[in-house]
Amino acid sequence: MTEPTASPGTGQPSSGPTPPPTSRLSRRVIGPFSLGHLVVIVATLMGVAAVLALITTPVGSTLPTEAPRPGESFYIIGEPTEGLAIGQVAPELTGERDGRPVTLTDLDGDPVSLAALRGQPVWINFWASWCPPCQHETPVLRDLYRDHAADGLRMIGVSVQEASPDEVHRYVETYDVPYTVAFDGTSAVFQAWRGFGLPTHYLIDTGGVIRAVHYGPLSRDAAEALLTTIVPVASPPPGQSALGRRSAP
Repeated sequence: MTEPTASPGTGQPSSGPTPPPTSRLSRRVIGPFSLGHLVVIVATLMGVAAVLALITTPVGSTLPTEAPRPGESFYIIGEPTEGLAIGQVAPELTGERDGRPVTLTDLDGDPVSLAALRGQPVWINFWASWCPPCQHETPVLRDLYRDHAADGLRMIGVSVQEASPDEVHRYVETYDVPYTVAFDGTSAVFQAWRGFGLPTHYLIDTGGVIRAVHYGPLSRDAAEALLTTIVPVASPPPGQSALGRRSAP
């Protein structure tokens, strides 16, 4: 049996066990709030602030990415399918929408067709002004055409899924595009050619046969190499290689 102990300073037995010492977290520091209460409140506020910062940060607000590099980007806009093949006769630049035939016109409203260019080498480029790899590639095609138009090259840029011809026209003026640009707002022609991504290139010889197909943007050297499938290599200016010709920006 435990003997009662005397209370300090009284000499009288204590009436009960001595209470345990008070912890630092349970001590009151501000009014009724203990240090433990304050720790919980601060931790809660920090958690709420972190969640608010996360949900209010705009999606995609990370550091800017590099511009697409030629050959590394291909903007897919449809179900991948087997496209037109090398060796096939290129179809006309027509399509169908809601049971009605669709033909192409340039930005001045004049008709665009392969039949009118038969006997000449033709480069068809399906692209869009809103397509990043297409934007990166436009100066390459512009300079390539300027350098080889005298070799008989004809180039048609078919704009796909654009809101209006006016938007395409502004783009053409901005980049000083010298070749023919046709408007395929409904993508009817693009689909008839079994396209599914941008940019897509078809190189057609003087007999109307597809000699090269390329998916994705091109560097200048890659474009020059591709061009040799339909245009004989022309003699470069003195002191300049065939792959080194450049037009002023």
